[in-house]
Amino acid sequence: MIVLSENFRALFYAPFYAAHEIGAFAAEGVQVAHRDTASPGEAMADLLAGRTDVMWGGPLRVLLTHQADPASAVVCFCDVVARDPFFVIGRTPQPDFLPRDLLGQRFASVSEVPTPWLCLQDDLRRAGVDPAALNRVAGATMADNVAALRAGRLDAVQLFQPYAESLLATGEGHVWYAAANRGLTAYTTLVTRRATLAARRDELAAMVRAIYRALRWIGATEGIEVARVLARYFPDVPAALFAAAIDRYRALHLYGPDPVTRQEGFDRLAAAMLSGGALKALIPFAECVDNSLAEAAVA
Repeated sequence: MIVLSENFRALFYAPFYAAHEIGAFAAEGVQVAHRDTASPGEAMADLLAGRTDVMWGGPLRVLLTHQADPASAVVCFCDVVARDPFFVIGRTPQPDFLPRDLLGQRFASVSEVPTPWLCLQDDLRRAGVDPAALNRVAGATMADNVAALRAGRLDAVQLFQPYAESLLATGEGHVWYAAANRGLTAYTTLVTRRATLAARRDELAAMVRAIYRALRWIGATEGIEVARVLARYFPDVPAALFAAAIDRYRALHLYGPDPVTRQEGFDRLAAAMLSGGALKALIPFAECVDNSLAEAAVA
């Protein structure tokens, strides 16, 4: 039995839930049990303490762990979310939006997790904009920011699904920027300790093959069917909204075509962390990523 830690629940994690619901784990002969955690930080703490075998989460957590402990043995081994799942949603249409257009806008960034803002601030720096020059609300929740946008107290907000889709569906919001369009940004992988990777290699190889099945299923399945199959994980999200959110993610090629972590996406994330001050120095790809099981699954 592999104990897999879910760091928080989100629609963009659909392939992880799908691996259970379409029977991918069973088809590969591996038993996987979910363990809920209160936060991504707690998920990493559980992994390091051996309370879980595998977690899913951002390579950001792996990079930060290696920065704190250069001898750390945590490693990414199965890519799933290969692009950034967040959006900038504005109150009025702005089809020619560029990141520098956030200047002068009342804008709220995500507060619940660090990666979305770290990546967006890097986009701004690459566009020649100092992120500190923005009129930015930094401490509110996404739900609060949606309410503020609807009330006219904000001009633009940074959100993931289904918050973004809920605003689009009513015409109260418009996509200014889909962060997935910047290109590959290593966002969510399976993570374990190198000792676990060695000791339970066959089970983890089966797990990677199952996730590969789930990635192919998501890629080939319309959102309405994904919403039906995964409905129990999101009982408060209406099916039509769920379907539209997944279809938008699919159109953006959010999910990797296979479980191999590309260095291009890893490097883009690391560069954003470096420019935002989260990393003090770049950490080599090979220290944080082991693609051997993913490459075997593809082969």
